[in-house]
Amino acid sequence: MLNQLSAVLEQVRERNPLVHNITNVVVTNFTANGLLALGASPVMAYAKEEVADMASIAGALVLNIGTLNETEVEAMLLAGKSANAHGVPVILDPVGAGATAYRTETARRIVSEVKLTMLRGNAAEVANVIGENWAIKGVDAGEGNGSVVELAKTAAKQLGITVVITGKEDVVTDGEIVYVIRNGHPILTKVTGTGCLLTSVLGAFAAVEKNPQIAAAAALVYYGTAAEMAAGKAAAPGSFQIEFLNQLALVSVQDVLALGKAELLQGETV
Repeated sequence: MLNQLSAVLEQVRERNPLVHNITNVVVTNFTANGLLALGASPVMAYAKEEVADMASIAGALVLNIGTLNETEVEAMLLAGKSANAHGVPVILDPVGAGATAYRTETARRIVSEVKLTMLRGNAAEVANVIGENWAIKGVDAGEGNGSVVELAKTAAKQLGITVVITGKEDVVTDGEIVYVIRNGHPILTKVTGTGCLLTSVLGAFAAVEKNPQIAAAAALVYYGTAAEMAAGKAAAPGSFQIEFLNQLALVSVQDVLALGKAELLQGETV
């Protein structure tokens, strides 16, 4: 399986896909640099006058609701509908869904009006998008109760898309097939924007791989491997952030094959 997943990384670097990001102000620079390190081409276009045109020529569209306002929501919907019309995959990061009514309603509106390829969030965010009860504080997930795998499968079936829930272990599912990825490092939670960048990396992988589950699993293994390698070189958050960008550029197919921890689970029960 790792051979299949590592091949997607090669495709990203060979094809240099354009990833259109409508993301939040906290993470814009980090996201752009992370995509460049990977080998993708980032663009941040927010004006409603141009987002439809930009989305139509992108390899993927990433929507991130981290710092919402009415104008940005309108731009996201315009871009999403244009992406749908042109066969461009759309990935939504419902940052903080459940923390406020506005965030939750916005995430649900995007889900209802735009055909998504992937939804990527922590357990609390995904649960609140589909109306499940799961604790959330600010934009961070509470521990919640129940199986994250079952939550992801429920969301995927309800929405008819691929759902990615990230945490100590990452889960990817279309409601039937489930990947569990065990790469990564706890220091990722100490650097603002690592989750948002991951969503954009998912977009880059979805731009070159038509199967969303394969694209997501490949992105998670690559991203987690880079984090592990960076943590081995820099123990503090400040130096880790820089080293992580380095490793996003330096991680090789051989590194993924040696360090990747991915498991494919099939069937209705896991």
